Amino acid sequence: MNDFTYAANKNSKGGSHMKQHNHIFPSKLIAVALLLCLIGGVMAAGGNQAAMAETATLTAADIYEQNVNATVGITISAQTQASRYGSGYTYQASGSGFIISEDGYILTNYHVIEDSETVTVATYDDKTYDAKVIGYDETNDIAVIKVEAEGLSTVTLGNSDELRVGEDVLAIGNPLGELTFSLTRGIVSALSRNVRVESGNTMHLIQTDCAINSGNSGGALFNMKGEVVGITNAKYSTSGYSGEASIDNIGFAIPINSVKRIVASIVENGYIIKPYIGVTVSSLSEDVSSITGIEAGAWVREVTEDAPADKAGIKVNDVIVKVGEKDIGSSEDLVEVVASSEPGDTLRFFLYRQGKEIEIDVTIDSKTESATKHEDEAAQAQEDAANAPQERQDQPRDYDNRGYNDWDGNSMEDFFNYFFRYGY
Repeated sequence: MNDFTYAANKNSKGGSHMKQHNHIFPSKLIAVALLLCLIGGVMAAGGNQAAMAETATLTAADIYEQNVNATVGITISAQTQASRYGSGYTYQASGSGFIISEDGYILTNYHVIEDSETVTVATYDDKTYDAKVIGYDETNDIAVIKVEAEGLSTVTLGNSDELRVGEDVLAIGNPLGELTFSLTRGIVSALSRNVRVESGNTMHLIQTDCAINSGNSGGALFNMKGEVVGITNAKYSTSGYSGEASIDNIGFAIPINSVKRIVASIVENGYIIKPYIGVTVSSLSEDVSSITGIEAGAWVREVTEDAPADKAGIKVNDVIVKVGEKDIGSSEDLVEVVASSEPGDTLRFFLYRQGKEIEIDVTIDSKTESATKHEDEAAQAQEDAANAPQERQDQPRDYDNRGYNDWDGNSMEDFFNYFFRYGY
């Protein structure tokens, strides 16, 4: 079984290891199965003679010199959750990032800073900074952090839509959490690879044979103009599985065009604005396809009341087969089309309803999401707990009338009576 692994480096209890990249990850950040699914992505633009003539003439050395000062190593500390058998423990994780503004905004992966209690950034000139998490989008595996500094070197963001298979690319990052500011070189191996990651989210990713290792997560993938075209975030491996063929140089990066708007919203607004139509869809199963005679499409399972889709007339059980010029072969295709549109755009939906072909125009709206969702939820839960009425248990317990599953674990007396007096 092949192993799809986030390219971050985690060391338990602060230790530093140069070992196989995922054996010490906390369980929710380690290897996950690769499934062929999609989420808002980028299709490669076709090449032409003019585009080929514009191929950059910079060398790898030039690009490294121009961008290494805008590359950072990231170290976080976090606490595992306590279990019933004891308290949690502190672990460290290492990753990469790159500076996008002179006043200290840095782009990295969400899974690099996930659950972090502290975030430390190191620059090429041996300076270290405490960083604050400004916001993140878990779905697209990106995070924006900030350090208090001025006049920092920055990268230039490029156009990932212009990438072509076979084009040279470079990665600068922090492999193993120890070899900071390492440069690796490769090519674009494929575009729009459909990958499902551990969280269950799916992504369209750039595939590259640049060496991408633990600790490279969040680093920049450069074209040969010295522009950032991707954010390295994962690799294939067979770690932990015996009897499998060796896998080398299959790394992945998030296309920069797919997250530019989200990053700008986090920096400028402190929240995320995403295109929205208000439907829940799934890909057609073989059974549904055989019944309807429709080979592929996005099957509408829910329609949010008063959302754009509802107002336009889309209904539950409609099967969307095309939007504009884009054929919809799965639910992920529809997600991609909506994600790449702008609020205010009107898109023509082609769908089947009870055997009839229907065309419906839907005007894209926007939906605002918190850029610090988990922190907001934790704060709300804490507030709710503080405001909840406190129940006192001062009355003596009548063990003779207790049932099989009545032990609530409040005392060793309860424990004794549940397991020994009443059996189990």
